[in-house]
Amino acid sequence: MQAKNTSSIPAVYWQAIKENDPEFDDRFFYGVQTTGVFCRPSCKSRLPNKENVQIFKNAFIALEQGYRPCKRCKPDGLKLPMEEWVQQISEWIDVHFTEEVTLSSLAETTHSSPYHLQRSFKKVTGISPLVYLQQKRLEKAAQELTSTSRSVTEIGRAAGFSNTPYFITLFKKKTGQTPAQFRKGVN
Repeated sequence: MQAKNTSSIPAVYWQAIKENDPEFDDRFFYGVQTTGVFCRPSCKSRLPNKENVQIFKNAFIALEQGYRPCKRCKPDGLKLPMEEWVQQISEWIDVHFTEEVTLSSLAETTHSSPYHLQRSFKKVTGISPLVYLQQKRLEKAAQELTSTSRSVTEIGRAAGFSNTPYFITLFKKKTGQTPAQFRKGVN
């Protein structure tokens, strides 16, 4: 059975997902296209947008389609090795670092608890997910400072910092220079 698109999701399946109904756990699994995660209908994760949901007959079809098992509901007892899971989280951050990301929102996206995510990420990488996020933002800002003439405020925002004074303070703390000094030193 191939993944179904939204228009063909049976109403009873969508209702089971909305109500986290364990009665449907052996009938189907659902994948969320935006996160690449698949779950049991009874999963207590945040309700996805219906247009992002695909239905699978079993977990192995979801895996074949490139979805990974949810850390929260552990569909079909499958587990993703911690290192691979953390790598996928890192890759997600690499793409979404300009967005507003908190530990709670990241945990929700990855279908885990904030505590488990923080502990696992730090165990594998040596740093917390939010420190990793900060590093990505600072790398992007440094690249922009050396390759564009955009203002420091614009560069900070483009890198995901909504607060310019915080961006400048953090940049100086991590590099020893303000963004303006860094730019002058490179040019």
